[in-house]
Amino acid sequence: MSKESAEKEERIAPADRKVPLFSLGRAWIIARGTVTQLIRMKTLYFLLAFALIIVAFGNFSLGGTAAKELSTIKRACFGAMDSFAWMFAIISTALLIPRDQEDRTLYTILSKPVRRMEYLVGKLIGVLVVIGVFLALMFVVTSMILIARQSSFIGDELSAMDQNSRMSQEQRIAQIEFIQRQGFRFELGISAIASFLKAAVIASVTILLSTFASSSLFTIVISLLVFLIGHFHSLANSFYKYHSGDNIIVQMLLKLVKILIPDFQLYAFSEGIVMGGAVIYPLVWQMGLITVGYLVVFLMLSALIFVDKEF
Repeated sequence: MSKESAEKEERIAPADRKVPLFSLGRAWIIARGTVTQLIRMKTLYFLLAFALIIVAFGNFSLGGTAAKELSTIKRACFGAMDSFAWMFAIISTALLIPRDQEDRTLYTILSKPVRRMEYLVGKLIGVLVVIGVFLALMFVVTSMILIARQSSFIGDELSAMDQNSRMSQEQRIAQIEFIQRQGFRFELGISAIASFLKAAVIASVTILLSTFASSSLFTIVISLLVFLIGHFHSLANSFYKYHSGDNIIVQMLLKLVKILIPDFQLYAFSEGIVMGGAVIYPLVWQMGLITVGYLVVFLMLSALIFVDKEF
């Protein structure tokens, strides 16, 4: 083979090379671009607002016992973290695809050898990276507040015990341990992980809706409705089963709703951890597997709709 023929073959080969069905590398490139896009959308203001609110709340005297104050601070902080995660997941995800269409970035991406499934997966990964980083930073801020208040309360409690000579050493130890159970524990990180898993599911639902929705506002509203319905999943099922009896049509509709709308109440186990309960690790792994199942299902549905959509 001549040198000219070899060079010609090298030039033609890349164009003829088949594009693989899915490339995690290409999806990761889109995910990095999504992270940059979300940062440019001033999402860091969410984190700053959270930090200011929690710092102010953590330094405010709430009255009551030390254990009660620590419990209130924990519930407020982790409740705010959970609310931030799912709200950010809905709003940011609903804006991504329409924003790419407006900027014509979507057309540029899809004109390259990029599968539409890779685009959707990359967008979801980018959103989850931002949520994960923000939740980690929020957990650090919350932990610092809890540790500071816990140390202060224990110091005050020890001073009060020194003035009360009637308390035995066992009573003092029990009182300190009771305060510590309501303060910072490493197991609280599981609660932050539960918030992340819940946000991941609602983000995948929002991506599905955004593939066929007419506007971002419509996507946000329907995602919020799905999120609210998902929290009353079990209650609604029990109610309709009780009043409908063995009606086969109602049973089929309930099963369809159960498939299409995730049961977000499954992630409520984190509330017990925040209140000082023990961590049931098999349940945590089960929630992780259920989340992966939700993500796969909703991404596959999104891809089916997105592939046939013309841009």
